[in-house]
Order: sequence, then structure tokens, then C-alpha cells
Amino acid sequence: MGDKQMTATTEQDTVQSRLPDPSPFFPDMTTLAAAMNKTVRNGSIPSSTIALVQLRGGQIVGSTYHTVMQTKLMRAAGETQERIAALPSWRDAPYFTEPERAALELVEAVLVPNPLGERVPDELYIRVSGHYDEKELWTLTMAIAQICFFIPVGLIAKPIPGAPLGRNYSS
Repeated sequence: MGDKQMTATTEQDTVQSRLPDPSPFFPDMTTLAAAMNKTVRNGSIPSSTIALVQLRGGQIVGSTYHTVMQTKLMRAAGETQERIAALPSWRDAPYFTEPERAALELVEAVLVPNPLGERVPDELYIRVSGHYDEKELWTLTMAIAQICFFIPVGLIAKPIPGAPLGRNYSS
């Protein structure tokens, strides 16, 4: 087991991003990201719900960068390992509140194609709105929009998973 861990660490040390840091090309990106973060973290819904939704979004689209980053943020915020580990199986895991379940169902509906019809049907909207008022629904919508904004960055540019912001791109 020690050899496998050493190999993983060695491989992680050589990971490169596909694209360089976008900041020199788009200096307003930092301002935009900060504004999005301020909008989403307005206090109307728990930051733990936002984190769960954004981690689940990263998992759904298969973004290692987002999955690692959101997990790291959740751990730093004191989130339990059980809730983080059980997130892919949230539907039958005992660690989530009903409002969190509604939010997770919503992010899945937005990000997973539905070949049989509308992604967010009225029944789902009614279920979610039973847990959140209008401002909270907009906050949840913006939290999903925020992770969706950064999904192409994670999938195309491939920032270095686990590296701190500002040092997560190869030069």
C-alpha cells in the first residue's frame, strides 16, 4: 500500500493543466468570480447546502478538479466525512435533510439529461419550493449556475486538482 500511495503522490506532482491561468487574458474574471461567490453566499441558505450542490455538480459531470476542490472546501468548513462520502448515494443515505435532498434532486435534474421530457418538471419545482422561499430558490439556482459556469473550465482547461487558487495552472 505504501508504494501505491507514493506512486499517486508522484503522479500528482507531475500533473499539468491543459491551459495556462486565464487571468492574464481576462483580468475581470477574478471580479466576476468574487461577485458570483458573494451572490451565492448571501446567507439565505446554509453554506453546507451550497457546497453539497456544487460538489454533486462536479461529480455528475466527472470533473476531478471540482470534486477535489469542493471536497477540500467542505472539509475545511467542518463537513463530516460521512456526508461527503455518501453524496453520490444521497437518495438512501441517512445524512441529509429534506431541504438538502430537494436541492440535490434539483442539481441532478439540471445536469442530467432527461430523454423522457423536461429536466425540471413542475412536480420537482413544487417539491423544492416547499423547502425554499423565492430568495432561497434564486440563491440555489445561482449556486447551480455558479458551478455550471466553472464546469467548462474544469473539463477543458483542467486546472491542477488540489492546488490552491492562483497556483492551479501550469505556466
